Amino acid sequence: MSSNPRVPFRLADEAPRIPAPEGKSLIVHVVVNVEVWRFDQPMPRGILTPPQGVAATPDVPNWSWAEYGNRVGMPRLFRALADRALPATCSINAAVIDTYPRLAERILEAGWEWMGHGVFQRSVKTLPDERAMIAEASERIERFTGTRPRGWLGPGLAETAETPDILKELGYDWVADWVLDDLPAWMSTRHGPMLALPYNLELNDSVIWAVEKHSSGEMHRRTMETLAVFDREMAGNPRVLTLPLHPHLAGVPHRIGWIEKTLDAILERDDAIFMTGSEIADWFRAATQGS
Repeated sequence: MSSNPRVPFRLADEAPRIPAPEGKSLIVHVVVNVEVWRFDQPMPRGILTPPQGVAATPDVPNWSWAEYGNRVGMPRLFRALADRALPATCSINAAVIDTYPRLAERILEAGWEWMGHGVFQRSVKTLPDERAMIAEASERIERFTGTRPRGWLGPGLAETAETPDILKELGYDWVADWVLDDLPAWMSTRHGPMLALPYNLELNDSVIWAVEKHSSGEMHRRTMETLAVFDREMAGNPRVLTLPLHPHLAGVPHRIGWIEKTLDAILERDDAIFMTGSEIADWFRAATQGS
């Protein structure tokens, strides 16, 4: 009996061998999270504790912390990726389209893949109708981009017991909430199988810099140490290295250089390939023949 109802347990070193995409065993997935933190509601996270510990709205300093990312951090991330001709997946609150229309246009112009990430940055567990929210997010993205999103990341990686079933029913191919492997995994839903793609908490800028509050170079150090271990393991199977970035964290002046240094170090390797989420899903589906 599995410890969860969705993804059967398997030891990583006992997984069947699968061919690497284009012979490149290190698959790098850059995910840029673009969010709407509502000015009239409590902030999803804060950099400053409110005076006397009493949270209130408007929360100007913590809202501004996130707003700086969309205004100033995003141009730095656009430039870092464009200068290196690297693809990205954009985990995006659908309300960005109306709240920050020029930012939405720039993401579209950059050619990034759009991944559903709710309407606003708000946990699905606080909503009265999860299915309606996911449907609204999908429809808003499709109207703007002309393409329905194939992948989903819940705000805060939050799910209910029904989330994968709803996602599959609404046409999603993959979800990134299940941070349980360095390769994609098949998961079951009431409407057929879908993929759980690797995401990352240990190399997540939100965890490293907003939660654990490490120094600016910590994400680069961890990435290099992760790659040292992957180098020993990739003779058996490929590995997916996901780099989740938030513009208000990775896009600030004292950190963007470290992000660029990390990308450059990966680009120096001859076994690395940068892919979007759906490219990874398509590769894995073909490699495992849907089994």
